[in-house]
Amino acid sequence: MSVQFGRWNYDSAPPAPGYLEKASQMLAPYGPDGGGRYSGPGVDIIYRAFHTTKESRREEQPHAAQSGAVITWDGRLDNREDLIRQLRGGLSGESTDVAIVEAAYEKWGTGSFGKLVGDWALSIWNPRDQALILAKDFVGTRHLYYTIEKDQVTWSSILDPLVLLAGKQFALEEEYIAGWLAFFPATHLTPYVGIQAVPPSAFVRITPCGQTVRKYWDFDPGNRIRYRTDAEYEEHFRSVFAESVKRRLRSDTPVLAELSGGMDSSSIVCMADRILAQGGEETPRLDTVSYYDDREPNWNERPYFTKVEEQRGRAGCHIDVGSREVSFLGGPYERFASTPGDLPSSTQAAVQFASHVFSQGYRIVLSGVGGDEVLGGLPSPVPELADLLVRLRLFSWVDQSANWALHRRKTAWGLFFLSFRSFSPRVWNRGSRAARIPRWLYPNFVRRYRSALEGYERRLRITGPLPSFQENLRSLDVLRGQLSWSPARCNPIYEKRFSYLDRELLEFVFAVPRQQIVRPAQRRSLMRRSLDGIVPTEILSRRRKAYVVRGSLAAFVTQWSNVMAITQNMASDAAGIIDQEALRRTSDLVRQCLESPTVALARSFALEEWLRQVSMAKIIDSRNPAVVNSKAGRATRISAEKRLNQKGGEDRELLQTRIGCGASRGQSNPEWHHEGAGVP
Repeated sequence: MSVQFGRWNYDSAPPAPGYLEKASQMLAPYGPDGGGRYSGPGVDIIYRAFHTTKESRREEQPHAAQSGAVITWDGRLDNREDLIRQLRGGLSGESTDVAIVEAAYEKWGTGSFGKLVGDWALSIWNPRDQALILAKDFVGTRHLYYTIEKDQVTWSSILDPLVLLAGKQFALEEEYIAGWLAFFPATHLTPYVGIQAVPPSAFVRITPCGQTVRKYWDFDPGNRIRYRTDAEYEEHFRSVFAESVKRRLRSDTPVLAELSGGMDSSSIVCMADRILAQGGEETPRLDTVSYYDDREPNWNERPYFTKVEEQRGRAGCHIDVGSREVSFLGGPYERFASTPGDLPSSTQAAVQFASHVFSQGYRIVLSGVGGDEVLGGLPSPVPELADLLVRLRLFSWVDQSANWALHRRKTAWGLFFLSFRSFSPRVWNRGSRAARIPRWLYPNFVRRYRSALEGYERRLRITGPLPSFQENLRSLDVLRGQLSWSPARCNPIYEKRFSYLDRELLEFVFAVPRQQIVRPAQRRSLMRRSLDGIVPTEILSRRRKAYVVRGSLAAFVTQWSNVMAITQNMASDAAGIIDQEALRRTSDLVRQCLESPTVALARSFALEEWLRQVSMAKIIDSRNPAVVNSKAGRATRISAEKRLNQKGGEDRELLQTRIGCGASRGQSNPEWHHEGAGVP
């Protein structure tokens, strides 16, 4: 996962002395394989490489296109062969990803973004049009942030240079904090007012006269796949799942896969073994890493990941997490954390994992994130029954309601109420959502950001796409938020890949009937049927994995003195977010094992640690951000991405904000610099 940084001064003024050198130093730990730099009139772009494929080692970036555009690409292009056939023009199987992207952009312009399948983020500087384009893939696996001042724009793969080199104090983006405390922040937000993130499946076009945000691609609700037999669905699923895993094995170094013993990670490993056994893949080998705690009664994963290891014929790295420390109660921290989720972990498990990655030279880690959400890990009859209701298939609805009622031990009328409530206004469902909001938050904060605290939940619509399709998009939005919250890591540095978030796999899953994905007596029905004979029976037939509770609570109790110290003079209390007295009371109930809101508590304490860090560094004034935001910060805020999120991102121009015209259009010969590996 390579990184990029750029600054464009509209008036062609050079950057301050030492500014670019400092930015390059911040990027260097994320790009140890060298990089390059472009300098033009008022524009400077820095690229730092982290190579994961043989093609990437031949790239020189920033990349000069024939039209004069300058492209900086961080990604893995999965449909290389298809694009090469469509583009022709001197491309071959040896072409680099960025060369293919250049050819696609030269032919189709911004219309090329919807044709790029894979995990990616890119920037395109067009000196002829005096325009900058920033874009990300459809799910947002890579980060790309930007900030616009009256006379310049700065963009970066990581937040550090945008924050630390800004030379000013930021207002706290409270909506981001609300999302962090409850679920996941909206994908266009950062903790800093004025710094935005490029939304998934969208591109931002910036000129001296303003900016626009457009959505370039979305799932087609009219795409439906219907077969006559279950076997045909199973064969199709095996095909797209195998292709998804195969794409993520594209690496010229060994690949490490997380193996938890659950169905998601086990299926990836077993399918990868099958693919590698057939030969022809680039990666030399696939290894696994598994976590266990033999002292946790509700979390006994060892027998399950051992079954997979027995099938593979070799064991992986095993990490004992039994002595769980609560890392967010540690502090102080050696490095700057750009977000509350970026606080470095010094637990024994984290140190052991980092050591293993370094010693074995892994650059790719395969993750099972997403399988639960898109393949029926949380079985619910509501999407299927809602589909039948809106299509007025009442006899089928009665039949399926009876089947689900028998399995769920509910009445058919109870299921009807659940289905009907999914279409009802938000106020009807407010009670269940409000119960998930941490009760130690100040009421004023909850009133202002209730939507974010409730996960931006929207009711299903009777008109338009089928309810099951709407529910799929809602689950995908949660995953997008999870990816946007997960910061890039450099200690150790590796690229994470998600087999269940492959675009073509999701297109198939969203197009098949809901009753194929999950059935009354079988969650993950299609996945279980399709992978029979590939994944061990013990994995396919196991019940849903239990959540770990006892160990986390025990670790919380053992660090009680730290808990009490943190709940004194809290920065988040001064900010009007967390009521420290209410938090202390809840913490005491947890210590007595009377309550167990461990996730919400963990996030609250992490927020407090982070706020103290950025406040002491004078990066954010957290004393009263509500006042700051409502005045200076909010007055200059550009909300294009927020509107994109709220409106659903229709493919149209959403906003154009005038930020001053009349920038110099003068051009001269740009300067190019390419660094060798290891040069900071």
